[in-house]
Amino acid sequence: MFELKEECGVFGLYSQRAADLARLAYYGLFALQHRGQESCGISVNDHGVFTTHTGNGLVNDVFTADILESLGKGNISVGHVRYGTRGTIGLVNAQPVVVNHIKGRMAVAYNGRIVNACELREKFELAGSIFHSSGDAEAIAHVVTSARIRTSSIESAVGEAMDELKGAYSMILMSPAKLVACRDPYGIRPLCIGKTAEGIWVVSSESCGIDAVGGTFVRDVEPGEIVVFDSDGMRSIRTHCGSTKSALCVFEYIYFARPDSVIDGCAVQAARIKAGELLAETYPVEADVVVGVPDSGLDAAVGYSRKSGIAYGVGFIKNKYIGRTFIAPEQATREGKVRIKLNPVSVTVSGKRVVLIDDSIVRGTTSARIVRLLREAGAKEVHMRVTAPPFINACYYGTDISETDALIARDHKLEDIAGIIGADSLGYLKRNQVGIIAEGCKLKGFCTACFDGYYPTEKPERIFVNKYDKKINEGRS
Repeated sequence: MFELKEECGVFGLYSQRAADLARLAYYGLFALQHRGQESCGISVNDHGVFTTHTGNGLVNDVFTADILESLGKGNISVGHVRYGTRGTIGLVNAQPVVVNHIKGRMAVAYNGRIVNACELREKFELAGSIFHSSGDAEAIAHVVTSARIRTSSIESAVGEAMDELKGAYSMILMSPAKLVACRDPYGIRPLCIGKTAEGIWVVSSESCGIDAVGGTFVRDVEPGEIVVFDSDGMRSIRTHCGSTKSALCVFEYIYFARPDSVIDGCAVQAARIKAGELLAETYPVEADVVVGVPDSGLDAAVGYSRKSGIAYGVGFIKNKYIGRTFIAPEQATREGKVRIKLNPVSVTVSGKRVVLIDDSIVRGTTSARIVRLLREAGAKEVHMRVTAPPFINACYYGTDISETDALIARDHKLEDIAGIIGADSLGYLKRNQVGIIAEGCKLKGFCTACFDGYYPTEKPERIFVNKYDKKINEGRS
């Protein structure tokens, strides 16, 4: 199945003295749960002694009160929530990844995708290294520990590793004495810093994670920056800053991030409202009500309503108790999965001309089911508006779309897509409007490769395929 999925989420804490960091990490990961619902993990460092727990499922299920108690107190902690791209699903790929090496111990948690991961794995495997997982985090750990042998500090090793790692990464590393955070030179994935009233430093994929632990937002990690937290406080290494033009993934504003987060100076909610306003200006239509597809379509629907003057209504109720661990029905009953997750509010749409706002159309199958739900609930007309341009290219930076064959917009015109999904009309955000939605963003460049094919990095030479999941008669010897 091809569909947009949330990114992973990383969370880190540094305290000058032992504290209940496991519980704080739990709160932070709970706030970042939308970024990954397959597996999660927390590692707590008590002055050099690491205690780690990972599990498949949601944060609230994996980390019971007993598990949190068993992690104990510490002065540094790293946490992670994850979704698995095809071929990398399973507990073995859960993070943080903890490794022991000649100069000590290290835990790694990252968000993004390394485009040269295949080449890096091959290099280390040919040199005798053994890999236990199929995700990129272990390859990153090999690169950093290899550099650590040659360098005098963990931050120097991270700096060397950044010269070798290509792609998107917002990363947190924990050594026995330090917490190190870094962001790739393009700033493709977000990362920010906060501090609690007790003086605990916080690093989070999104500012909502800082809010969850009662912290105050300090600033974003800049593209290419390495930030070190240790007994001397916080310091910055900017060797890689400014080495290239920034390319923040614009889908963070459109879909991935939580609406109450602020990323690189731009409020996510404001960006979505702006996208809705632009759609109203570009694709006006006579209608009775504007509804959004939960959750990322709701704020955009408000924006469309405000600009158009068409009333806003709650068109769907989302089942809040379904995560990605929900067992999907068989192929023949996938319609039931949509009905379980989303139920139309007939009193809002019955007999009405409806403007439907959503964040994207990938294959078109989900959009077609949602449009059908509205019609079955009595909608007279359904005019779909999408807060992203047509998705026509593969993404190599963390979403689960590395092939283009199933992308409906790649081979179909606008009016054809409208017919396929059953909408009376269809309008996408225009490519030249993408940067406009992020008013106030401190970064001036965005990654829009999925819309226009202009990738900020080199495209991967090979896409990772986990050959160890194949039977011998399927091509593995």
